[in-house]
Amino acid sequence: MSISHTLPTATLVSLLERSAHAGWWSLDAAAGQWTWSPQLARLHDVPAHGTSTSDEALAFYAAPWRERIAGCVDRCCRDGIAFDEEAQIVTRQGRPLWVRVLGEAVRGPDGRVVRVEGLVQEIAPTETAGEGSLRRSLAVGASPAGGQAFATVDTEGRWTYLDAAAEQLLRAPAGALLGRSLWNSFQKTGRLRLEERVRAALASHEPVEFEEPDTRQSRWLEVRGQPFEGGMALRLADVTARRKSQEQLRLLEGSIARLNDIVIITEAGPFNAPGPRIVFVNEAFETRTGYGRDEVLGRTPRLLQGPETQRDRLDRVRDALEEWRPVRVDLINYRKNGEAFWVDLDISPVWDKARKLTHWVAVGRDVTERKIAEEKIQYLAFYDALTKLPNRQLLLDRLQESLANRHQTREGALMFIDLDNFKVLNDTLGHQKGDLLLQQVAERLRSCVSKGDTVARLGGDEFVILLENRKDKPLDPAAGARSVAERILAALGEPYVLPGYLHHSTCSIGVTLFGKTPWTVSELLKQADLAMYQAKSAGRNTVCFFDPEMQAVATANATLAADLRQAWRERQFQIDYQPQVGPDGRMTGVEALLRWQHLQRGVVPPEQFIPIAEETSLIIPIGRWVLDTACAQLKAWENQPGRDHLSIAVNVSVRQFRHPEFVDEVMSAIKESGIAPHKLKLELTESLLADGIEVTVAKMGNLKAMGVALSLDDFGMGYSSLSYLKRLPLDQLKIDREFVKDVLTDANDAAIARTIIGLAQSLHLEVIAEGVETEAQRDFLARQGCHAFQGYLFCRPLPLQRLEAFIDAQLSGQLEIQSGTI
Repeated sequence: MSISHTLPTATLVSLLERSAHAGWWSLDAAAGQWTWSPQLARLHDVPAHGTSTSDEALAFYAAPWRERIAGCVDRCCRDGIAFDEEAQIVTRQGRPLWVRVLGEAVRGPDGRVVRVEGLVQEIAPTETAGEGSLRRSLAVGASPAGGQAFATVDTEGRWTYLDAAAEQLLRAPAGALLGRSLWNSFQKTGRLRLEERVRAALASHEPVEFEEPDTRQSRWLEVRGQPFEGGMALRLADVTARRKSQEQLRLLEGSIARLNDIVIITEAGPFNAPGPRIVFVNEAFETRTGYGRDEVLGRTPRLLQGPETQRDRLDRVRDALEEWRPVRVDLINYRKNGEAFWVDLDISPVWDKARKLTHWVAVGRDVTERKIAEEKIQYLAFYDALTKLPNRQLLLDRLQESLANRHQTREGALMFIDLDNFKVLNDTLGHQKGDLLLQQVAERLRSCVSKGDTVARLGGDEFVILLENRKDKPLDPAAGARSVAERILAALGEPYVLPGYLHHSTCSIGVTLFGKTPWTVSELLKQADLAMYQAKSAGRNTVCFFDPEMQAVATANATLAADLRQAWRERQFQIDYQPQVGPDGRMTGVEALLRWQHLQRGVVPPEQFIPIAEETSLIIPIGRWVLDTACAQLKAWENQPGRDHLSIAVNVSVRQFRHPEFVDEVMSAIKESGIAPHKLKLELTESLLADGIEVTVAKMGNLKAMGVALSLDDFGMGYSSLSYLKRLPLDQLKIDREFVKDVLTDANDAAIARTIIGLAQSLHLEVIAEGVETEAQRDFLARQGCHAFQGYLFCRPLPLQRLEAFIDAQLSGQLEIQSGTI
């Protein structure tokens, strides 16, 4: 029979409850009090008392479901989250029933949840008579999905009843739909097909299910029909969101299938071996791995791993999976043919609505080309392009790693190797042959050490070897370093075959040990470098171990160098002058001597600070200042009686002389001061003759052409050679004080002095003796033919003011110059 839509509301609700075998309930959110409909009370086999507490209401649910239903009710009260659950209750009479429980929040004007209303429906009640009854149809056709509407149609498919939800879904009031055909509530294009399906279901008395767009085609409706005596009971639901999701899923599947990136979807677990199994791969997976889909479905991604797959990164992936969190790694995988490739792998979890993990999705991008490029960049950053050896940066990293753990520092040795006279090869044969030599040196050094030791090139002709004491290679650092050093000296001492040239070379080796004292990387390198320079000083082609005294000397020199720079900035230098006299004892000139009066150190001897000035190149500006000061003094004496004939001798260091602009600086000083060039005497050291003799001769020639006088200082102490001496445009030889000091007591010194004097006479050069302190020394040198002298016998070095007084006293005849006092 048809159900009239004009029945009173209370009667209609009661009728629907009995028809659906369900009961209504309401929960006051603030008071926690439940109100039950009489039908719900009958369902629980309790008197229709109408109210109960939460504990009483929830006590009917069997233990496995009680906590879940309680949680759903609590969330609905607190956050307004609707629920639709299936559970089992036990009635007051002990009858177990399967029920469907629905709940929905009701909010007050302020938006807060004031109560929860719901329905408890018995699922397929066993006592319902007849399978074709509406009650059983409603129960059997019930769907777990929420948000459904209820309606009925007669045997002709015409609407006979619609609840409010059905009216809302169909966008029309019941009065406008009752008596009209069901299929007219859907889009026109599908009505004929839909009519055929509904009529066939009614005729065969079979259920029917379909999804169709509504008349406006703005939403999709799901209809599930269950026949009964008077027609068909219908459940209607809006499935637009699901249809859109399905459509998006189809689009997503199509897109994934055509992605260039590898996509793998696996089941959620297990995490232990063999691991989650593959349920989907895309076309890119098949193309890039060589595996067909049928070969991998049901297997685990471990089939892509191989011998070079990084264990630590696999552990990272496993940890992430066990914690249900995303992870991203770069991993080496293997194709079916065994070829390795790099993949940038991004793995993410997939959850259902209940936040239950269902799958893992891994998206991998083949980054093999990028990794190859990174390896090239890495090589360029950490390896020397010429020799293929580790460079300074990689050496520092490895040395730092060795020193990093203070509790387990590995013992070892650091060896600093420098080729002897490499610059000569580059200057004479060119850089191309120099590069070939360095490549051969690198090969020989590699052959002198064990596997695992580091041979690095710092730059130029400097190499470093790092030897470490490891478990697989026990090493006594000192003995091991000495053994390796001996092999290196022998290997690098063998001839080198260069194109068209057979080259012989040696090296100097400095060694420092580490492991027992907590040195830093920079300190160890400095120590090895100092030891190497000690080996150079010892004559080259040798090995020298670092001694702490070297460090003390180096530290003192560094401190002195810093003070020297400050002294130059603060103008702490001064010039003293020591007279030079002729055979009659009268002054012929002076030697300008640089002096440094330090505020704390006091007077610093020239033999201490001049070598430091040369090493730091401060000798260049200091030497120019001395030169300018001497020329200015010559100019000042030019118009003073008794002084206009005087000359000034200025010492020139090797570095100063070899400076490219030295000749121009001398010319500029003479020109700016306006002096006669011959009054300026440059005293050059014999070490200039050690190498580069051609350049030395050319520069001296240019100076001589200007009219500048040239004297060879400390003659006989260094690199004198008669073949060189005859080529030098000299004016004077200077006998060193070492020969003068014992000229009366040492026959050898006397013989050398006579030889130098005779050599100067034969070459038509003047000769002057320095360090003359006694009349006997002067008389001996005069008898040999030396008539120019300098020393304490005549006068000590004096500041300018005291020198002027000395000159005045000599001119007035008040001074016996031979006494050497003033």
